Amino acid sequence: MSKTLNHTRSGKDRTDLYSEITNKIIAELAVGRAPWVQPWGSAAGMAPLGMPKNAATDRRYTGINVLILWGAVIEHGFTGQSWLTFRQALSLGGHVRKGERGTTVVYADRFTPEDERRKAVETGDEARSIAFLKRFTVFNVAQCEGLPEEQMAAAPPVDPSLILPQAEALIRATGVDFRIGGNRAYYNPRLDFVMVPPPQAYFEPINWHRTALHECSHASGAPHRLNRDLSGSFGSKKYAFEELVAEISAAFLCASLGITPTVRHADYIGAWAEVLQDDSKAIVRAASAASKAADFILGFAPESERTETAATDEDEQVAA
Repeated sequence: MSKTLNHTRSGKDRTDLYSEITNKIIAELAVGRAPWVQPWGSAAGMAPLGMPKNAATDRRYTGINVLILWGAVIEHGFTGQSWLTFRQALSLGGHVRKGERGTTVVYADRFTPEDERRKAVETGDEARSIAFLKRFTVFNVAQCEGLPEEQMAAAPPVDPSLILPQAEALIRATGVDFRIGGNRAYYNPRLDFVMVPPPQAYFEPINWHRTALHECSHASGAPHRLNRDLSGSFGSKKYAFEELVAEISAAFLCASLGITPTVRHADYIGAWAEVLQDDSKAIVRAASAASKAADFILGFAPESERTETAATDEDEQVAA
């Protein structure tokens, strides 16, 4: 009984833990990461988002744990949805890599104290059970080493048929170091390369093109290209402005190449516009910079495939 009682938590502790989980989700939303929304799924080709499961028992996680683990996958770019405790990794012949940090999940259940059981026998009433909440730390299999091969998620090769020829040719023509893989889309300004998950990892592969062109638009701002200010850190106004430029540029490029993503650009643009609402000219300046980025990229396409997206003289005057 004492062992069971050690696992219980007071009402205040339970409230604190619920608040901690809720605050984490709110923090994710505040920085633009919704744990249940992303344009791509797992690079391992699982169903959309994939239901998290325990790699040792094959049991699926449920409730709030699903959102917690989805958020961890998105935040850290893990390539699979399988998780293990530290001891489970050891029991499978592997181990958690040194320095890796786990993700806290919770287990909720009820237990009946012995004195309640005795009282129920004496009075004939139903024994009163007590709810308890317990924390567990789990690690994604991507944070482990030495596990059996079947436990490790491997990304399948890229299916070339999912990339439209006009987009592939344009991206190649730009000369940008463009890499396909992983579970996160980004442009690395220091090393000057783009990384985008494979198209088959997306819920709808057509949306791969929007992401690819978004990241190429970031790359257009490198010092040896259009020399935009890419120095903004995440959450800063400079960062938000550059994101807005890349998103509008991707919309222009998709339209120019005849690509119609199912992701609606206006939804994303609106989020960044809210961040920049204190600058009435921000959207106009971003659209002007986006036109220049799109025109720069389209400049590498054959003449017959280009669609003019350059800003008009009036746009340039307003943006000045």
